[in-house]
Parts: sequence; structure tokens; C-alpha cells
Amino acid sequence: FSCLNLAADCNAVLKALQPIFQEQGMTETVHNWEDHGYLATYIKKNGSFANLRIHPHGLVLVDLQSYNDNSKGREEVDQLLNKVEERMKELFHGSIKRVKRLPAILRGGVIDRYWPTADGRLVEYDIDEVVYDEDSPFQNIKILHSKQFGNILILSGDVNLAESDLAYTQAIMGSGKEDYTGKEVLILGGGDGGILYEIVKLKPKMVTMNALTSFNIDQMVIDGCKKYMRKTCGDVLDNLKGECYQVLIEDCIPVLKRYAKEGRMFDYVINDLTAVPISTSPEEDSTWEFLRLILDLSMKVLKQDGKYFTQGNCINLTDALTLYEEQLSRLYCPVEFSKETVCVPSYMELY
Repeated sequence: FSCLNLAADCNAVLKALQPIFQEQGMTETVHNWEDHGYLATYIKKNGSFANLRIHPHGLVLVDLQSYNDNSKGREEVDQLLNKVEERMKELFHGSIKRVKRLPAILRGGVIDRYWPTADGRLVEYDIDEVVYDEDSPFQNIKILHSKQFGNILILSGDVNLAESDLAYTQAIMGSGKEDYTGKEVLILGGGDGGILYEIVKLKPKMVTMNALTSFNIDQMVIDGCKKYMRKTCGDVLDNLKGECYQVLIEDCIPVLKRYAKEGRMFDYVINDLTAVPISTSPEEDSTWEFLRLILDLSMKVLKQDGKYFTQGNCINLTDALTLYEEQLSRLYCPVEFSKETVCVPSYMELY
């Protein structure tokens, strides 16, 4: 797009750019609105097409779509856009405030490289391989390889964790400030095995990792991660029981209720089930209901001096994060809390 310092003579811009598209053998259709400028479409015999939108206030947009699966095709697109840019500069001399060319969005490829952030931005990853792609009874499970971040676990379209994301795991464990030696630890979720792997190194008395099948993880997540995310989980998922840990593949809510009834208590509860919801209507969103239930049940199995760690969400979701903090005042027992912001590499955002 080009953004001008002055109002655009729409007709002059159209006449200046027409020859560039006509040289490509593209047929032209022009729509003219008295106060809203021009829209010209150019179509090539091979199905490629361009939209030229000229706004009277000085904004000129060119969108080009083509099917190119080779470098020659991409070079032709670049050459056409170069000509458009050069012609605009000739036409308006020093009156162009800004020219911006965005990278091509690749659609319909075997590998999906585009994933939205929680606050509605589109991120393009450098994905070069589909490592694992299966549907369990509960969710779609993907593990994709990124040149920067290594293998990335994606559950039902949500980027969960990459091999690069030790910062996430360390933060949800207390950022190195906690002594887990000889302690009883309960992990809710954590199907990638990262938290379990890091805590086992710290010589706890016992770690119980409890999988919630309907919300977060299932056996197929564990199977995928233990094969393709070993930089994250090491060997702790090879067996569901170890010297100081056990992994339960069952709904954590009945288990938490049972622990509370039995009086079983933990020094630490780490909730890695689901992020703070984007929604800011907790009374209408079942995920908020679920979070409140997990919070209440977790407090019932936490020792008086115990600590509860959980993830928040993207730092830009200020309303949702504030609403979560408000939920903490509604627990059946008083609690104090603190928070920390970290950069999680594969999330491409502060969290």
C-alpha cells in the first residue's frame, strides 16, 4: 500500500497504473464511486488476479493473489509490485508518506504456518514440517517443527508449548525460588511432561501429575510428546510411574474431590490445565466456572503454607487477567497472590 501526504486524484492514479496490469494480459473491471474512489480488478487467464483500491484521502492499496508453486512465479509477482511502486513514486514524487509491502500469505499449503494470538493478532511461524497430527476423542493434537523453536505442541489450534519454552515451565514452577526437596507436589494437566521433568530433578518426595481428559490432555498427547518432545519431557513420560512420581490419566475433578475427602494435602499445586479465558463474562462462560471449581478444590488439598501456581494469559488481555484476580477474592478461604511476566519464545508475546 501507499499512503500519500495529500488527497489522491483517483482517476490519475488509475490511468498511471493501468498499463502495468495490461502488460500482463490481465482483463480490467473498474468500479467508480463518486465520493469513495475506485476499485479496479485485473484478472489473468491463469486465474491470478489483482485488486487496486484507490481512496480519495490518499490511500492506495494493491492486493495480488496468484497460484505460484515455484520461484519463477514468485519473481513475476515481485516484478509487478516493483513496477507499481516505481510508477507511484514517479507520479507523486515526494508526496508519498509511506510505502509498505507485506510478505505473501501462503494459503492451502500442506503445512499451516499461521496461528492467532490470544489477543487477536496473526503470527506466521517458520514451520517446515508436520511431525505429528492426530485426532483423539477429545481434541486435535499437532506437533509441528519450527526452525527457531523446535517442535511445537498445538492442541485444537492453540499453541501450547515448544521445545524452546523452558521460560514458561520455570515460571509456572516459581522461577527457581522454591525448594521442592522432599515436597508433595500435584500437577494438574501438564501433558507435555515439561513441568514433571523439571521438578523430578529437584528431588521431591512425590509428584502426582493428574490429566484432565476433557479439557487438556489425554493418553495420545502423552504418546506424542514422549516421542517427539523429548527435549521438553526427557524420559519421564516413558513410564506412568517412577521413583518419585506418578501420572494419572483421569479427570482431575473427581480425584481432587477424593483427595479433599481423604484429607490428602500437598505442598504445591501447579495448575497447567487451561489459560485464563479471553472472555470477560465469567457468569456466562463455562471455562470461568471450571477455573473457579479447580481453584476451590485446589485450596482444599493445599497445605496451610502451601503454594498454588498457574498460568495467566497474554499480557495484552488486561480485562480478562483482572477478572481472574477478582475471582481470587471469592474463594472460600483468604489468599495472597503475586504475578510475574515472562517472554515465552514460541508465543511471540509476553505472558
